[in-house]
Amino acid sequence: MSIDTNPTPGRSEPSETSVLSHRRIAILTDGYSTPFVAKTAISLLRYRTADVAGLIDAAAAGSTSQELLDVGGQIPVVKALSDVPDADALYIGIAPPGGKLPEEWRPIILQALRRGIDVVSGLHDFLTEDAEYIDAAAGSKSRLIDVRRNRLKSTADCHRFRPGCTRIHTVGQDCSLGKMVTSLEVHRGLVDRKENSKFLATGQTGIMISGEGVPIDCVVADFISGAAEQLARQNEQHDFLLIEGQGSISHPAFSAVTLGLLHGSAPDGLIFCYEAGRTHVKGLDDIPIAPMKDQMEAYLVAANLRHPCKFVGIAINSRHLNDEQAIAEIERAEATFGLPACDVYRTGADKLVEACLGLRAEVLGR
Repeated sequence: MSIDTNPTPGRSEPSETSVLSHRRIAILTDGYSTPFVAKTAISLLRYRTADVAGLIDAAAAGSTSQELLDVGGQIPVVKALSDVPDADALYIGIAPPGGKLPEEWRPIILQALRRGIDVVSGLHDFLTEDAEYIDAAAGSKSRLIDVRRNRLKSTADCHRFRPGCTRIHTVGQDCSLGKMVTSLEVHRGLVDRKENSKFLATGQTGIMISGEGVPIDCVVADFISGAAEQLARQNEQHDFLLIEGQGSISHPAFSAVTLGLLHGSAPDGLIFCYEAGRTHVKGLDDIPIAPMKDQMEAYLVAANLRHPCKFVGIAINSRHLNDEQAIAEIERAEATFGLPACDVYRTGADKLVEACLGLRAEVLGR
């Protein structure tokens, strides 16, 4: 575990025990159930399906999560927290730009705390800095868990990783296009082949799924590389580390986090992720995205300043394409970049798994 823990009633930071112990989760997206804003909910529905008891969105009550967000099967969408009487946790299911907690949700959060239900948030607005929430949690012995809250203050020391620990890092053209999902799916593919692999979360949603990790975008700038290095170092016993990427090297707002991850985790291989058809920076709609070729060159230059590194594959988010168009996009990417390409949602991650196995053999043979 890479985050300091303090799992006392009233307030706490995440720990494997506190987050993964929840088995009847109510996810709150009320009024914000869009694919862009509700991406935390979408990933929880995809990867912790069995632990989710309901999704709260009054306007869509009576439908299913599959109908509302295209994931989660028959998980019910309900009007209120009271419609999930056996809930053991309320998870904030949104990740809006800036990480603000909607004030209109205050009555729902207080209701959860007064019922003795833990509340888990990955937003920048910390629950544990709100006096009303703290008092309510203390009164019922429920816990406020701010996934992004951390006390990481170590600088990187250019650690020489064990040669048998192959580190694969997902990078991309922009935010919110599938870097975490690609890392998880490649990790799953390696585990299915009996490989010793570990997924390393670097964002709030990944931490809610895996129960551990580093909230890298909430680490003090001087310590970003150190936090990433520490995370990889603590898991160095594994043969493969799939390290979740954040932002992009050309993003006007978030490139510092991207660079810190590259230098801290010192990857042997990169998987480049992009969304077919995306032309402008997410959240900065008048800013064109830098050409992919330029970005890939920048990634290689930056990564190789720290450790020998190469691209091993391309992960395409083809959600806006039909099947025929998606296959054509995959073939175009493979021809353009000379790398195996796939859409892990649509075609599976086998090509990338094979590429990772090949990279490990190459690294060990040096």
